[in-house]
Amino acid sequence: MAFDFITEQLAERHRQGLYRCSTSMSGAQGRLLHVADKTYLNFSSNDYLGMAADPKLIKAWQKGAELYGIGSGGSYLVTGFNQTHQALCDQLKLWLGVESVALFSSGYSANQAIIKLLLKKPDLLFQDKLNHASLMEAALLSDCTMRRFKHNNVDHLESLLSISNKSSTLDGNKLIISEGVFSMDGDTAPVNTLHATAKKYDAWLMIDDAHGLGVVGENGKGSVEACGIANKNLQIYMATFGKALGVGGAFVAGSKELINYINNFSKPYIYSTGLPPAMAYTITQAAKMAETQDWRRDKLQVLITTFRKTATNLGISLTDSQTAIQPIIIGDSVKTLQIADKLKTLGFWTTAIRPPTVAVGTARLRITLTVNHEENDVVQLVNAIYRVLNDK
Repeated sequence: MAFDFITEQLAERHRQGLYRCSTSMSGAQGRLLHVADKTYLNFSSNDYLGMAADPKLIKAWQKGAELYGIGSGGSYLVTGFNQTHQALCDQLKLWLGVESVALFSSGYSANQAIIKLLLKKPDLLFQDKLNHASLMEAALLSDCTMRRFKHNNVDHLESLLSISNKSSTLDGNKLIISEGVFSMDGDTAPVNTLHATAKKYDAWLMIDDAHGLGVVGENGKGSVEACGIANKNLQIYMATFGKALGVGGAFVAGSKELINYINNFSKPYIYSTGLPPAMAYTITQAAKMAETQDWRRDKLQVLITTFRKTATNLGISLTDSQTAIQPIIIGDSVKTLQIADKLKTLGFWTTAIRPPTVAVGTARLRITLTVNHEENDVVQLVNAIYRVLNDK
């Protein structure tokens, strides 16, 4: 039977406890999450700065729609690049200190575009083993050779680079990619040593800062600046607008020459409809808020400290993450689902993350903290986790 693998693979996902489906939720993104007739404290959102339903941004979207409409009408190189898109690019350049910017519909699209655009045979791509699926898949679709280095292990990366330098068949361009803040683990990349290593081996460095922009670094400038390196000194910086900034879309920043190259040769950029103008207008306002409202980052840090201190006092095992992403590793996928379901009965929404998103044997509760939370919310969550883990 044609395409019978579909039925077979779905059945296998069910057997392994790895089947997924979307849950319909009502209301705006925020502290509380509403599903059917039940309400939960939401500890699974990437809305780290609590901006996704901010009244100022809702009004900005309305104003943007009135001024520029709701659809861009075409790709950026046809009729889809409005003055509000230019204003967004200018705001990002001003805030982040980068030379030039290209807008994309998503971080997934941006990552795929960059790898497919820049890497051919016999080029080499060096990726942190825990990089996002969009980066890994793009490498598999590219003609380049990919090498994966142990997570945050620059010594291993350097050994791979050294081997490639001695090979007569692997003599192309070299690109190193790492996330700034890792999406499933919450730990941060050693950007300064990655930068130095890239320079030593004449390689380019790209940082995917989807979970770092707005959250870390002075004025929320991200993971690169947090490590003491100016964003403009990085060859490729990618980040998204759908997490800390609370809206949607993504961008790639780099030299004027790189962005001009994207404009002329990147098919995902050239042949995609531009972001809705109202959205671009809203993102510009969100970027200004993220840059100037340090109180959001200050409150988030208080919540992170509260979570870690309370969990440690109760003997709950934590990872090294110092960011808003606080995973609790359970291991077994079925057990992780059961724990997440028990927490739902207690009023807490904590998503169970399972393979293939994470490695086999590392299923986890991916707990995320946002500015929408209060300290008491966090304490209640940790106490509930303690009771569930200890069957109390």
